[in-house]
Formats: sequence, C-alpha cells, structure tokens
Amino acid sequence: MTLGETKGIILFTKDYKEKDKLVKIFTESFGKLMFFVKGAHRKNNPIGPAILPFTEAVYIGNFREDGLSFLNGSKDVQPFRMIQSDIFINAYATYILNLVDAAIDDRTYDPNLYHFVQQALGLLNEGKDAEIITNIFEIQLLSRFGITPEWTHCTVCQETRGKFDYSSKYSGVLCERHWHLDNHRYHADPRAIHFIRLFSGISYDKVQDINVKLETKNAIRQTIDELYDEYVGIQLKSKKFIDQMKSWEDTLKMPKRKNKDEEDDKTIS
Repeated sequence: MTLGETKGIILFTKDYKEKDKLVKIFTESFGKLMFFVKGAHRKNNPIGPAILPFTEAVYIGNFREDGLSFLNGSKDVQPFRMIQSDIFINAYATYILNLVDAAIDDRTYDPNLYHFVQQALGLLNEGKDAEIITNIFEIQLLSRFGITPEWTHCTVCQETRGKFDYSSKYSGVLCERHWHLDNHRYHADPRAIHFIRLFSGISYDKVQDINVKLETKNAIRQTIDELYDEYVGIQLKSKKFIDQMKSWEDTLKMPKRKNKDEEDDKTIS
C-alpha cells in the first residue's frame, strides 16, 4: 500500500450499495485503479466534484497493489466542461476512455498513455473535430493491443509516395505497384489510407486545423473498423452508440454553414 497523491482521469463510476461508489481512475503514477469512495452520494461530499465523469484532478489516498484502493481527498479539480455538456463530444470521449480501459491491465504504469489521453480529452474539450481526434487515438493505441502495422512505407519496396492499401498478409501498407501481391488486401479508399498513415505518426501538439470531408471520414471509419475487427476484436457499447448516433445527430445539431476549406480534404497542419 502506498499513501500519497497522483494526477488522474476518471474512467467510469458505478454505484456500490446505497451511499457509496466504485470509481475507476487512470492515474499518472500507478496506472488504472479501482477506488472505493465511502459516502459518495452524500450531499456536499467534498470529493464529489472530483469523481464526476470527464474530470481530471490530483487524487489523494491509499494506492494498493491488490484489491480496492481508497480515496481520501482531491485537489486541483479540472472538469472537461464541454465534454460533460455535449452529448456528441461525450460519446467520443466515453469511447476513448473505454478503449484505454480495454488496452492495458490494471496497475500498469504507462505515463505516456496517460498524457496521450489527457491531450485527446483536452482537444475534444476545445471543440476540435471529435471524429478525427478519436481516429488518431484509435490508430496510435493499436500498439497497446500488441499491433504494430507498418504505415510509413510499402512493406515490399519501401516506397513512401503514391496510393497505398492495407495488407494483413504483409502487416502493413502496399504501394499500388504491389497490390497484386495480396488479392485479400483491404481494397480501402486510398484517401482513407493516406490519412490513417498520417494519423499513425502525428502528435496532438501539431494538430491545429482539421478539415476532412464527410465522404473521406466515412472511408476512414470503415477502414479503422476493419482493423479493429481483425486485430482487436472488442465490442464496446460506446462504439455502438457512436455508430447509432450517426443516424440521428444531424437532426439534432444546428446546421453549420460550409466554408470553402471543407470542399476538399485538407492535410492536418
């Protein structure tokens, strides 16, 4: 048992008996831990704001190597308010957090992943394109599932330019000259592969302006879904919700005036 404090991001909470809660937190110092919070439903509980969904804080408590850990207090509470208040952004943030929970074991120290999650949620909270932020997260998270496709160049000839497709046989991309080597390649939209290759190596720090037209976004989504179905094989309710949400989100959102930048795909700068 370690007494101390660490930054953390709430992954999820669930009620435990009548007044208490179990709270899973991705901590910077100890990995994912499940905490018991006594009296969490009590009015004016000082720890209440720190255990709301989509919140980052410094958590103070007993961090145990097995069993439940215990929260004693919190400070520097930072809610992601836009995520909390917008059902669409909320859906993507929930999916990202569910992926994290699935990708690493509890108590796995992974500060790099912690900071990656922190950045992704921060960008969502700023109103950046939720689909693209999530796509970048999905592609770069594959390594935590033990999957490391070769995206940078053709796996046969090392070509880096031109049209590419993904090949499971070669565990990476093939340039157009070598598509004939794998009849079972994904036959993906080359524009989708272009962006996925970009997503595989881009840093969130460099994401300033993202404009990808709807048709390309759909192609990216289809290809990433194929990758996850083939290699990861998890079925998350939050992902199903996003898929369903696509059919009705346009009717709930206010129409947005299209600007000329959205006419064609723009490379992320």
